[in-house]
Amino acid sequence: MESRGQKRPEMVDELPADKRACSSLDFRPSSSNSSVQTHMNSTHSTLEAHDHDMDTSSSASASSRSEGEHEKDSAYGSCDSDEMDQHHSSLRDYQRRRMSSDHGKFKSIISSLSGQTEPSGQLAVLTELCEVLSFCTEGSLSSMTSDLLSPLLVKLAKHESNPDIMLFAIRAITYICDLYPRSAAFLVRHDAVPALCQRLLAIEYQDVAEQCLQALEKISREQPLACLQAGAIMAVLNYIDFFSTSIQRVALCTVVNICKKLPSESPSPFMEAVPILCNLLQYEDRQLVENVATCLIKIVERVAQSPEMLDELCQHGLIQQVTHLLSINGRTTLSKLIYNGLIGMLVKLASGSVLAFRTSYELNISSILRDILATSDLSHGLPTSHVIVGHCNQVYEVLKLLNELLPGITKDENDQQVQDKESFLANNPDLLQKLGTDVIPMLIQVFNSGASLYVCHGCLSVMYKIITLSKSDMLVELLKKSSISSFLAGVFTRKDHHMLMLALQISETILQNFSDIFLKLFIKEGVFFAIDALLTPERSTQLMYPVYSGIQLSVDSSQKFTSREALRCLCYAFSTSQSPTPSEGGHCKLDKDSVHNLAQNIKTKYLAPELYDSEKGLTDILQQLRAYSNDLLSMSADNSVCAQNEEKVNSILLSQIMDKLTGKEQVSTFEFIESGVVRSLVNYLSQGHYVSENDGKGIVGGNYAAIEKRFEALARVCLQGSQPFSSDTALPILIRNLQNALTSLEAFPIVLSNGPKLRHSYAAVPSGCSIPYPSLKVRFVRAEGETWLNDCTEDFLTVDPFSSLHSIEGYLWPKVSKKSRKQEKSVSSHVVLQPESPPLQSTSNASSCPAEIPVILGPGDMSTDLPETQGEPKLSHPDETAKVNAGESSSSGTQGSVEKELQSNAEPDSKLARQHLASCSNEAAQKLNFYLDEQYLDHQLTLYQAILHQIVKQNDCSSGSKLWSQVHIIAYRKAVESKDILPTECLPSPQDLSHDEVLAYYQQTPFFSDIFSCELVSDLHRPSPTYDVLFLLKCLESMNRFMFHLMSRERICAFAEGKVDNLDSLNISVPSVPQNDFVSSKLTEKLETQMRDSLAICPGSMPSWCNQLITSCPFLFSFEARCKYFKMKAFGQPQIQPHMSYNSSGAESDRRPSLGGLPRKKILVYRNRILESAAQMMDQHARNKVVLEVEYDEEVGTGLGPTLEFYTLVCRELQKSGLGMWRDDPCSFALKSNLQVEEMGINSLYGLFPRPWSSTLDTSNGIQFSEVTKKFFLLGQVIAKALQDGRVLDLHFSKAFYKLILGKELSLYDIQSLDPGLGRVLQEFQALINRKKFLEYFNGGNELEYGLSFRETRIEDLCLDFSLPGYPDIVLASGHDHTMVNLTNLENYVSLVVDATVRSGISRQVEAFKSGFNQVFSVEHLKIFNEQELERILCGEHDCWAQINELADHIKFDHGYTASSPPIVNLLEIIQEFDHEQRRSFLQFVTGAPRLPPGGLASLNPKLTIVRKHCSNRADSDLPSVMTCANYLKLPPYSSKERMKEKLLYAITEGQGSFHLS
Repeated sequence: MESRGQKRPEMVDELPADKRACSSLDFRPSSSNSSVQTHMNSTHSTLEAHDHDMDTSSSASASSRSEGEHEKDSAYGSCDSDEMDQHHSSLRDYQRRRMSSDHGKFKSIISSLSGQTEPSGQLAVLTELCEVLSFCTEGSLSSMTSDLLSPLLVKLAKHESNPDIMLFAIRAITYICDLYPRSAAFLVRHDAVPALCQRLLAIEYQDVAEQCLQALEKISREQPLACLQAGAIMAVLNYIDFFSTSIQRVALCTVVNICKKLPSESPSPFMEAVPILCNLLQYEDRQLVENVATCLIKIVERVAQSPEMLDELCQHGLIQQVTHLLSINGRTTLSKLIYNGLIGMLVKLASGSVLAFRTSYELNISSILRDILATSDLSHGLPTSHVIVGHCNQVYEVLKLLNELLPGITKDENDQQVQDKESFLANNPDLLQKLGTDVIPMLIQVFNSGASLYVCHGCLSVMYKIITLSKSDMLVELLKKSSISSFLAGVFTRKDHHMLMLALQISETILQNFSDIFLKLFIKEGVFFAIDALLTPERSTQLMYPVYSGIQLSVDSSQKFTSREALRCLCYAFSTSQSPTPSEGGHCKLDKDSVHNLAQNIKTKYLAPELYDSEKGLTDILQQLRAYSNDLLSMSADNSVCAQNEEKVNSILLSQIMDKLTGKEQVSTFEFIESGVVRSLVNYLSQGHYVSENDGKGIVGGNYAAIEKRFEALARVCLQGSQPFSSDTALPILIRNLQNALTSLEAFPIVLSNGPKLRHSYAAVPSGCSIPYPSLKVRFVRAEGETWLNDCTEDFLTVDPFSSLHSIEGYLWPKVSKKSRKQEKSVSSHVVLQPESPPLQSTSNASSCPAEIPVILGPGDMSTDLPETQGEPKLSHPDETAKVNAGESSSSGTQGSVEKELQSNAEPDSKLARQHLASCSNEAAQKLNFYLDEQYLDHQLTLYQAILHQIVKQNDCSSGSKLWSQVHIIAYRKAVESKDILPTECLPSPQDLSHDEVLAYYQQTPFFSDIFSCELVSDLHRPSPTYDVLFLLKCLESMNRFMFHLMSRERICAFAEGKVDNLDSLNISVPSVPQNDFVSSKLTEKLETQMRDSLAICPGSMPSWCNQLITSCPFLFSFEARCKYFKMKAFGQPQIQPHMSYNSSGAESDRRPSLGGLPRKKILVYRNRILESAAQMMDQHARNKVVLEVEYDEEVGTGLGPTLEFYTLVCRELQKSGLGMWRDDPCSFALKSNLQVEEMGINSLYGLFPRPWSSTLDTSNGIQFSEVTKKFFLLGQVIAKALQDGRVLDLHFSKAFYKLILGKELSLYDIQSLDPGLGRVLQEFQALINRKKFLEYFNGGNELEYGLSFRETRIEDLCLDFSLPGYPDIVLASGHDHTMVNLTNLENYVSLVVDATVRSGISRQVEAFKSGFNQVFSVEHLKIFNEQELERILCGEHDCWAQINELADHIKFDHGYTASSPPIVNLLEIIQEFDHEQRRSFLQFVTGAPRLPPGGLASLNPKLTIVRKHCSNRADSDLPSVMTCANYLKLPPYSSKERMKEKLLYAITEGQGSFHLS
């Protein structure tokens, strides 16, 4: 019998050992034995194929193109318009003839079926009907035809004697519904549904039953109520276990269609299906389980008002099954929407059923909710009606469930349910205690992570209920461990009266029950100071700790909202009832004086008055810290005092402060902030300039030497102890206190868009284009008193909100400049600068008039909610846009392109020169100043950021609500030209230094200028408590990274001063604090939340603090968050949308960015000419934003695997010795075998670093320097392109080279990281030089010899000449005084060696690398990473098998294998036994690259899949094969582990280097 949609079985022969090209056939399951394969079956089979993580789009597109082309585009074929019109005309004629023919056939078939009585004849007609329906189009089937066919087919479907007639009749019904969905009504009218259900309730033939399920699924889409009334739910579920997975999915789709339209009456038809549905939740198929979950969610929504029916659901084990699905083990199998829907279902069950309430506690629901909160992405937003109904906010749903699991505090004697719940908790206090232990710490974490006002209110509400209901003494330990006092002190900084009221109620409850324990803690943590500030706001000016400054309602009752988007008052935020009426929703339940009255009651009842009137209210530790801080602050301001008492400052004040911080009594956040420790340390490190100089430019000249001494002193104090930098020593504790202080102090706003979706708009300024988000209406007016400029004639202009003010100036200047006005007649066009967000492509549904949407500014957490945009805009960074255009017009060859790029992109050697050039540029000079409400707007901001800054600064809700609708009046004024002042960050000459600074000059570390010169964030005033904390964290993070430099310099100075005599004392090992200790979880979550917003499409669309803080203090944000920001800024990639499936690891998006919107280029390359192919590829496509895919000549493989291998081969070629690119390290050849050196091409154990070249040399050992720069240029292109396309590279650069890529300067101390021997000797030479200078200074320079020697050898006896060590052809200096090195010219020798090694000798190579890199995107975007992170981004995980014991958790086993299969167990053991090189080979064999992406094997996408390879002969004689583009390993079932290892090693060593079909 026929089978519509049946697929061919796999018929591809296996080729041994080689890596194979991807073929979609490898992922198509074999056809079912059943002959019933309809369109739905086909669809779900395709879904199964996608479960294999296979992306064959490139392969499929490639197979349809001709081979032999070097570049294979996906462009459309070209033809003229006449041919196209003729083609369309002929197509229309064919369709008309086809439809006419089909109508004739249908008439004939209807006639035959009506008159035919013989079964054989009926079967023949039905066969013909199915054939016609299989190939006809939708227009061929009319309503009349469907109406005539329906009774005939229903009658034949009831045929009892002939199963073939039943099968083909039901198949025809299925086809008719598929082609013409409205025909379902005709079928229902003729009782088709009962007939189909009858066949399913008494199954005689499986193929007939399967076809019935297909037909019912089609009918249920259009007629769900008729299907429900006919008993279709039980009919399709009754024997569901007997069908295959694909058919089970079809059956569940029918139930889903019915449940989505459940009527309000007669629940019995669907309630009897609940036991079967609950049982189906245990199945493993994801799609099946999600369909079952959808059905149950809809059923619970339908019976939510009936406690009896909810109890009945619970009795069928519904809660047990749901909690199992919500647990961590089963969580990743569900989509986020279904996952949140299940939590919402539990909310309704717990709300309406006491049985569900009890069962949830007994099943330990609290631990599940704790894990959800711990791993949730916390995508908080204001809960609009869409969010609540759709269950789109996971944290919000969890908080609703917790509120339902805790009865209300207000007593209702008439509510029996509430009384029963309270009675249960009273009889089971241990369950309530378990809930509090699990969730209170997580609620505090969520609250402190930058959540929205609603989420924060929910956290406090749950905590208040737990503390009120619980009477156990265990609660005391939990609250102390959770630092509830510190938490409450932070809550009191909020401005919303709902949260203040809850915080006061929590405080009162704690004091009522445990006042003897928490009274002192409340004083220590500043809780009582915060409460007092609620009553007397004038006291807040005396505190550094942020306290309350006046009540402000979160929702102004006088403000009008649209009825659709009316936001609930927080009093109703977690109410289980329906949304309040507009009148109810606008009125708050709290009295205006309720906060004041409760605060007054607490103060009067629990605190003595004298604690507020004197210093008695301060703890001893706070008073001591404040005294030490004041002493340090006074000494920092007096340079003379500080110089005379340096030892006292070092040994006493710093040590005393650190001793207090690390003492037995823990310093609270309130004490830490109020003591002034942060301000005093900042001023100490900056030598008093932090307070006296707001611009940071007062730190010049010799001040840097003294500042370095102070950093050294602080580092010495931090290094004291038996275990430096352990968790309980000075520096980690100081950092921890600073992080806590930052969490309490910072109030950076989060701006979210949660309104209705907006259509596209037109932005006239600056580029005149359609944009996929709203534009701002702006009226530009001439400032009062401005006479140099003309008026702007337009009433108002639509402006791209994410364009910079500089680009707006470029648009406006020709219109308002009098000089430009005079030239308008002769100039037909003017130059428009690129906005920060480039012009975006418009779509067909663009609209130029967005609707007005209310915008609420949440004063409590400074969270603004803006309208949500529609669609996913395809963005490109402005730099990239310009480069694409330049790239398309480039026609020069590789050599010309390289030379031109090197010239055009060359940067000045020093930061001073760059700044001077920028300041002298006429093009960069500002011409206009802009003002909004008489406030100057920063030109570095976008217009959107500038307006937001004013809204946040004024805390003006009404302005926020009209952001997109009102016309913003911006005044402009001609900028005043000011004389440029050169930066004074350059180091002084030795003649300018005093005798105390003469030694310090020679070991300057180059990181202080970055600390003291840049502004951290413009939203904060300097100094301020938050700015102080940020500044000190930046100082400590820099000190931590440069700890080796500081301590090495300190050792050299000690040798120079005679404190130590042994040069071996210079060899030090300095520990460092883990970089993660500097990450602020709150700021990270704020940035993550901001980037998840639909309006966050470029950095200019986010509040200015995001861009400024991640630039000035990137260490505050997690590596993952900075990766996302980097992709947004550098590539303009849209963020993952909320509707995508939940992935707990989140790693997939990090390494495999969404490139669906970018065009793909398939490039033909040659294995024997890899570098030539790479150069040609990059020359043509580096500037273009396209995804490059590789196909090898005379090989059929293409896609991810060959492309990764190509980048690996290019990297290997560029790392080989003999190219003149890299320093040689003789030690590496002694430690590695010749085979390894030849294969890897890596010639340095410490990482690759550019080989120095003299500026006077063009050739060395037959190598042209121009060829070297070309290769560095190519290397930059390759690395940038790989980073843009998400490819892993196999590179081994030194840490010093990564620092050069990031634009950091290298010094003497960096040489040891790339050449330890040379670096160590140079440091020892420097120590001798400083010792000589020290003796000369104190002896008046009379004696020339002081008996100084290098390890008991005179410098002259070392026989060193002025050539670079290891490179005799590079002469450092010439002349009579520079023939041989002696003690007199040793200083010059060291300086010249350092300069040639890490500065001038490599500067041209580094500039060539950066020039090539900048062709793809600006290398400046990488500066938010450090060296280790940059290596991780480019090269993935260094030790990719660190989690070898968890290997099986990140591998998918399929098609005959499970995790417990003997071949799989053997394979995992073999991988564990592999050495490093064997693991690299195995990884390259399977994936195409020898390294894994960041995150390791868990981040590999597609996931590594191992399947059973079906062998034609004996398995032991076959070899494993792979499909690298899908990370798909086909492993034969070998008879033994030894045989498997033998075959696997042979495959991974001999099977490299080609791609063929597998």
